[in-house]
Parts: sequence; C-alpha cells; structure tokens
Amino acid sequence: MATVNASSTWHAHFSGQARYHVWATHRLLEAVSRVPGEDYQRDVGLFFKSIHGTLNHMLVAEHLLWYARFAKGKSPVLALNSEIEPDRERLAQALKGGSANWTPLIAGLPAERFDGQLDYRTSQGEPLSLPFAATLAHVFNHATHHRGQITAALTAMGQPCPELDMVYFLLAEQAPKA
Repeated sequence: MATVNASSTWHAHFSGQARYHVWATHRLLEAVSRVPGEDYQRDVGLFFKSIHGTLNHMLVAEHLLWYARFAKGKSPVLALNSEIEPDRERLAQALKGGSANWTPLIAGLPAERFDGQLDYRTSQGEPLSLPFAATLAHVFNHATHHRGQITAALTAMGQPCPELDMVYFLLAEQAPKA
C-alpha cells in the first residue's frame, strides 16, 4: 500500500478550497453586480440584513479577522457587522483581492502547521485555541454559507443566480483552456 504524504494531502485539499473560494467569490459578485442598488441595500431577512451587509460581514470575518489570525498571528477586535466598505464596487474588489490571498498563504504553510492549534482572540477579545486545519476549513465553509444566503436572496428577488456547486468548479478546472 502506498504511503500518503500528509503535507501534500493538506496542501492539496486546502489549495483546492482556496481556488474554489476565488472562483465562487468572482461568480457571486458578478451576479450581485446586476442587482439594482435599492435591492442590494434592502433588508431581505439575512442575518446581516442585506446583500451589502452580508458582503461586508464576509470581508470582516474572512479577510480582516481570520486571515489576520492565520497569516499574521494577530487578532483584531472588530464587530462582525462592521461596515468596512460602504462603496459597492470597492467592496467587491476587496472581496476578490482577499479571496486571492488564501492560496499563497496555504502554499507557504509547513505541513506540521496543519496538525497544530490556532491560538487567537475572538472578535470580543476572548482567548481561544482550536485545531488549525479544522478552523481553516471553517473559513471556507463560512464563505459557502454566506454565498448560499446571498443566492437565496437573489432568487427571492427574481434575479439570476450563478451555479456555485463545487462540482462545477472542478469541471471548469478540468476544461481545456482556450
């Protein structure tokens, strides 16, 4: 039986998650760009009320909090509902750029890091220590959760939704390049 190199397994898994995250973020934001301003800002019953509020939360959580914890060992104290970027286009660009940051971070992690702990402080300043790999998985699951909320809101508004299932990403990666 062949031995699996744990480092290549962790790196391959999370590199795939990071690539999917970029792909899905771009597809979602393309769909959101077609939503009229009043619908984009309207409270549609999401946890962070509007599409805009949810996208701002994603910027706060994934890029300003989690990325700082994983990449820099820093734990900013920041409310999860902070409006970091009021401008719609700049918010989309920040989310696209932030999603792209995860791939090089993961590539540069030593294999043993995935088996360790992530020590950080919550957004309220409370200390926590969680399994590194499982917490990294949470970051990508969190994004998927909120993309799902936004696509449900788009559907309720009668807007077209992108197909974001990971199998479509995998098929896109396998497709011959033009």
